[in-house]
Amino acid sequence: MLLPLFLNLTGRRVLLVGGGPVAAAKLQQLLAAAAEVHVVAPDVVEEIERTTVSCGVVIERRPFVPADLDQAWLVVAAATPAVNREVAAAAEVRRVFVNAVDDPANASAFLSGVIRREGVTIAVSTSGDAPGLTALIRQGFDELLPRRDLAQWVREARRQRRQWKADGVPMDARRPLLLQALNRLYDVRGDVRSVRLQPDVDVDASGHVSLVGAGPGDPGLLTRRAITTLRAADLVLYDALIDERILRYARHAQRFFVGKRQGRHALSQDRINALMIRAARRGRRVVRLKGGDPFVLGRGGEEAIALAAADVPYEVVPGVTSAIAAPALAGIPVTHRGVASSFYVVSGHDEESFATSVGHVEPGGVTLVILMGVGRMPVLADRLIERGWKRETPAALVVDGSTPRQQSWRGTLDDLARGLCRLEPAGPGTIVVGEVVSLVDQLCQSSTNRPPTAARG
Repeated sequence: MLLPLFLNLTGRRVLLVGGGPVAAAKLQQLLAAAAEVHVVAPDVVEEIERTTVSCGVVIERRPFVPADLDQAWLVVAAATPAVNREVAAAAEVRRVFVNAVDDPANASAFLSGVIRREGVTIAVSTSGDAPGLTALIRQGFDELLPRRDLAQWVREARRQRRQWKADGVPMDARRPLLLQALNRLYDVRGDVRSVRLQPDVDVDASGHVSLVGAGPGDPGLLTRRAITTLRAADLVLYDALIDERILRYARHAQRFFVGKRQGRHALSQDRINALMIRAARRGRRVVRLKGGDPFVLGRGGEEAIALAAADVPYEVVPGVTSAIAAPALAGIPVTHRGVASSFYVVSGHDEESFATSVGHVEPGGVTLVILMGVGRMPVLADRLIERGWKRETPAALVVDGSTPRQQSWRGTLDDLARGLCRLEPAGPGTIVVGEVVSLVDQLCQSSTNRPPTAARG
């Protein structure tokens, strides 16, 4: 038998053993509880790596040792079964509770499916034996909770409790009194009707979807409209590379990762569309949060078409696109009088599509901004040279634009083609090709936007 318990982990040390995708998901739960997380693993995925800067998570790249449990209030083991057993044995000796992910035999604590809304927290557990069922039950309870009334219920319950304590009302008499108080909230034309405990299953006119641009990474570059929309959200579906500090604006919402990295999809586009439509029809305020701008190589147009076809209300909240922001923060204007009067943004994700797109652009006549092309820089540069672009054309690469990890490199198109770029990008990169790159030294003499690392080819 388990004792259901809610832990206050705020500021308390929690050890997370493991560095894979499962550990990354558990890390988000721990950060949501404001825990002080210490990660120990020989290798960690990029999603965990990003939290070092954004959330102050300590990461040690090495195997687990029992001494790691010193000063820990809780340990989450998300490693191999052998490592989990080692962690569980060490935790048992030190009387530290351990949550072993998908490994109930080595666990003394079980993280549950959690619903958090308007000050109410509901947790569901199957003792670690059936996590899929836990998720389904949690979703069922979430759909039963009222969308607009819950906050009012909480406020009324708090008000009644203060009065009961002042009047000395015994605990066993409070529940019927609370039900009467909540029913009075719905007293219309003198007749008291029951509190509605089940939402309508048909389309709820209050539900809608916001396609929100999160900008290039820095939370300071969010628009005010984006922040307001996140704060009002019930559900946030967010892409890869979204800074954890941005997600914190949605503190009352459920948050689900639906992004993709290097070809790995958390959800297919069709499933993302279906999830948005279903949630909006149930009265939820959905935010589809995308890096940069939703309509700049972000598939926002496809999602807008799907929402319109399903007759679901939606809005677009533009964001600052990295196509402009990343070059600007590295001291590169995409247009400059007498140098370039236009710029062309193109995806470098597919070599053939790239070649077709730039085939219509006069060589050297515009500033070329390439997104999603870092892994194919030599091939893309070769394509431009074949198209007639001069080998000595200035070129630049900006990595992790607007974040503390921002780096930049400058050289020529020929340097790119020969693989001479000195950066080893771990994050998103923006490639800029054109004469405007040569303006960096002149423009950055007194600029506070000078990138932390500026390498030359």
